[in-house]
Amino acid sequence: MGEASEPIIKIFGILDITAEVITMLAIIAVVAVISLIVTHNLKERPGRFQNMVETGVEYLDNFFTDLLGKKNARKYFFFLGSLFVFIIFANYSGLIPGVGISRYFKAPTSSLSVTLGLGIVTFVFLQVSAISAGAKHYIKHFLTPIVPLLLLDELIKPASLALRLFGNIFGEEMVIENLYELLPIGAPIIMMALSLLFCAIQAMVYTMLTSSYLQEFIEE
Repeated sequence: MGEASEPIIKIFGILDITAEVITMLAIIAVVAVISLIVTHNLKERPGRFQNMVETGVEYLDNFFTDLLGKKNARKYFFFLGSLFVFIIFANYSGLIPGVGISRYFKAPTSSLSVTLGLGIVTFVFLQVSAISAGAKHYIKHFLTPIVPLLLLDELIKPASLALRLFGNIFGEEMVIENLYELLPIGAPIIMMALSLLFCAIQAMVYTMLTSSYLQEFIEE
């Protein structure tokens, strides 16, 4: 349950390309194309598409500013914003008809291996950011008799983020699939409509908790 799909392609006999990897590459390509289109011909009076993207970026900027303050929000926006965009695209990819049952495409965040990978990336980001914010304070943070508990706490944070994201997205897919088997018409459509909001909330919660953990280090 929640394991990565069977390898579709093997590169050099050691690197497995699964449905999740293909979907992630597709997401990266889509986001890259959108970014190129928007930034290639920026206008003072934006068109509808540019205005939509700018509104999204502005919303994220305000969201992180409320959590971290303007200076830190701008400093860490590249990682936090990219994290949010990737997760929400990955979540929404599972709502595309045929993705869940396709051999070549699968929502990345419905796989535990992918969410654990995100957790590891988040863990590294938090530690590097904390050290860059103040190495002495970072070291002093662990120079206490309860250092084993502090180390355990740092490891639990990314693990809980990964398990929470995986559990919610995987559970949502299972509910939609079971509803489809019980009532093919009606119920799955309602559930998918609710999922549009649910997937966005999961991306928001993940980045909000990451920002909160980051803020703890910055304050110290």
